[in-house]
Amino acid sequence: MQKIRYTLLLLLSCLAFLSAGAQNDAYQRYINKYKNIAVEQMQKYGIPASITLAQGLLESGAGQSLLATKANNHFGIKVGTGWYGPYMLKDDDLRDEKFRVYSNAVESYEDHSLFLKNRTRYSQLFRLRKDDYRGWAHGLKAAGYATNPQYAYKLIEIIERYGLAKYDKADLQKSSQQKKSGNWNNGAPAQQEQVFACNDVCYIIAQSGDTYEAISKRWKVSKRKLRKYNEVPKGYVPDAGERVYLEKKKRKSAKNEARIHVVKAGESLHQISQQHAIRLKNLYKINRLPETYIPKPDDKLLLR
Repeated sequence: MQKIRYTLLLLLSCLAFLSAGAQNDAYQRYINKYKNIAVEQMQKYGIPASITLAQGLLESGAGQSLLATKANNHFGIKVGTGWYGPYMLKDDDLRDEKFRVYSNAVESYEDHSLFLKNRTRYSQLFRLRKDDYRGWAHGLKAAGYATNPQYAYKLIEIIERYGLAKYDKADLQKSSQQKKSGNWNNGAPAQQEQVFACNDVCYIIAQSGDTYEAISKRWKVSKRKLRKYNEVPKGYVPDAGERVYLEKKKRKSAKNEARIHVVKAGESLHQISQQHAIRLKNLYKINRLPETYIPKPDDKLLLR
C-alpha cells in the first residue's frame, strides 16, 4: 500500500513538473513572438515593455485564452465607450459581457497602449520611469485595471521569472523585427530618430510640426519618393504620430502578418493601407473593389 502511495506521489510530481515545463515553453514562445511589438509600443507611448508583455501573458494565458484565439484580444479589454468595432460576448464579472475584437494581435497591443494613455486614471503612471516595472504594476492595480488583489504581484513575478525587465532597456533599432532598419539607422539623424518596420517596410513616426520636406532632408530621401511611397498628394502635411514610410510598401501582407482587416468606424482605405504597409492599388485588386468603394464599419478586407 505504501509503495502504491509512493508511486502515485511520484506520478503526480512528474505530471506537475511536465505541466510547469509546458507552461514555461508556452510563455517563452509568447515572449519571443511579441517582445518586439511590446518594445515598439514602449517607444511610442512610454509604457514599459516588461509590463505590456506581462499583462499580455497573464490576461491571455500566453495567447491561449478564448479571447486571444477568437478575438485577438490579449488584454481582456471590454467594449466600453468610444468603441465601434466588432465585439465578442463572454462571461466575466457579469454574464455576456462585451469584449473588443481585433483583426490581429498588433491591433490589440496598440489599443492596449491607447487604453492606458488616453484615460486619466492611468496618467500618474506615465510619470514613472520606463524601467520602474514594480511601480507600474502596483499603479495599474491601484488605478483599477484588475480586481484581483494579487494582480500587481502576479505581474512582478512574471517579469522577474522570465527576465522581461531587459526589454525596458532594449534598443528598438537592434530588434529582430526591425531587421531591415539597420540600413536606415546607419544614416540616422543626429537625434537618433527611431526606425520601425511593418510588413518588412521601414517607417518613422512624424513629429509635431513635421513636413515631408523636413523628413526628406533628415533622411535624405526625395520628397517625390516619400509622397509616392506613402501615396499622398503634393503639399500633404502628416499629423504628429503618423507613419511615414521610407521605402515602397508591399503588394500584400507577409505570411506572419494579419490576413484580414476588420474596418473600424471612420477608417479610410488609405489609413488601412498605411497601417499594414500595403499599396492602395493592391488593396483594391486583392479585394476586387470598385473605384467608388468607401470602407464601412465591420467590412472585412483581405490583406493577401
